Amino acid sequence: MGLRPMREILRKKRNGLHLTSAELHHFVAAVTDQSASDEQVGAMLMAIFLNGLVPSETVELTRAMLDSGDQLDWGADHLRVVDKHSTGGVGDKISLPLAPALAANGLLVPMISGRGLGHTGGTLDKLESIPGYRVRLASDEIHSVVRQVGCVICGQTDRIAPADRRLYSIRDVTETVDSIPLITGSILSKKAAAGLSALILDVKVGRGAFMTDREAGQELAESLVQVGKGLGMRTSAILTEMDHPIGRTIGNSLEIHETIECLKGAGNPDLVDLVAALGGELLALTGGASDCESGADAIRRTLTDGTALDRFRQMVEAVGGDPHVIDSPDELLPSSPLSSVIECPDDGYLSSIDSLDLAWIALDLGAGRKQKADTVDPAVGIEVLSSRGASLQRGQPLFRVHHRHELSDSLRERLLDTVVVSPENIAATSRIITTIR
Repeated sequence: MGLRPMREILRKKRNGLHLTSAELHHFVAAVTDQSASDEQVGAMLMAIFLNGLVPSETVELTRAMLDSGDQLDWGADHLRVVDKHSTGGVGDKISLPLAPALAANGLLVPMISGRGLGHTGGTLDKLESIPGYRVRLASDEIHSVVRQVGCVICGQTDRIAPADRRLYSIRDVTETVDSIPLITGSILSKKAAAGLSALILDVKVGRGAFMTDREAGQELAESLVQVGKGLGMRTSAILTEMDHPIGRTIGNSLEIHETIECLKGAGNPDLVDLVAALGGELLALTGGASDCESGADAIRRTLTDGTALDRFRQMVEAVGGDPHVIDSPDELLPSSPLSSVIECPDDGYLSSIDSLDLAWIALDLGAGRKQKADTVDPAVGIEVLSSRGASLQRGQPLFRVHHRHELSDSLRERLLDTVVVSPENIAATSRIITTIR
């Protein structure tokens, strides 16, 4: 039928018209082979940002981005291949215990993760706290480790959705990052390239989330589920609250330490509940459980009977990490030279903890990146020593800060400002807002 020249495709979307599958594939191919200039790519991204895409266009854009690179092929095991994606949060280490828990339940989990920019480190930064852990693996290594262990958590290869890298870099400089169709395409093109049969999405909303507004978060979750299904993946999303930090640690080696505790059956209830909910939904999607509740129970069992811990140990060793870190985290994980306890100034009840402000403090300690070139300090961070709804007394420890330099009075004040202590108890609500299927 012939393809329209790039300028005609740009004009069509600028005018708010729908693009065909062939036109979207032509655009993405031109992005990938560099035949489209940065100006043309930026113009298309702005047209999409302003005019949006209908669901069928978003599916085809995502499919084109997926087809721009390599895809993992699992053959007869395809129906057992699953993954989870989170839109990011403060203290979000859910992937770390979830992947081995899913593997312990018979699923295969090639979890392609990323690094953090802003706030604290990403999943890969956390894993690099483990001595020797390699996050960059070739496709054949990913295959090998997953078949051997049942799971691997690693970075994106150069050949997975290469169109997304260029699109994202131009989105960043053209102020088109927060477009739901473009976010959807970016997330799902990389996830689908792993050859998944099923995907669970943890879409976070609230003060410490990428999507602060619940309505926008729900719109993103619905888009992800619809497009995931359009690509042939069984897909669900859980909308979760991100006003308060997840679990009890913020910081890279600290979150690995908390992960190990979780895998030894001593996990923070907040963290365990989210791991079980997300894992239970995936088991239900794949037929590994009759419903999400029984799936959640199965995930919880692996966190207490040692089977998920064993998979985590095997995964660490398979990618060159030191498996002894599981038995001796205090000795083998990076630790800061200094630690300080911040005490509660009043009697009362802990009614809220501001996750975003805590994240900025952790960033100032060195636990995250302000710019892409920054180096993350794996040892620093914050432990939250109480939880929402807890009864507090003046002088009771609220936080333990792990740091390299003396804490200033202003930083101590900032930490105290992250909590609200109320005279009356305010019951903590569930993080799980709704499930979208």
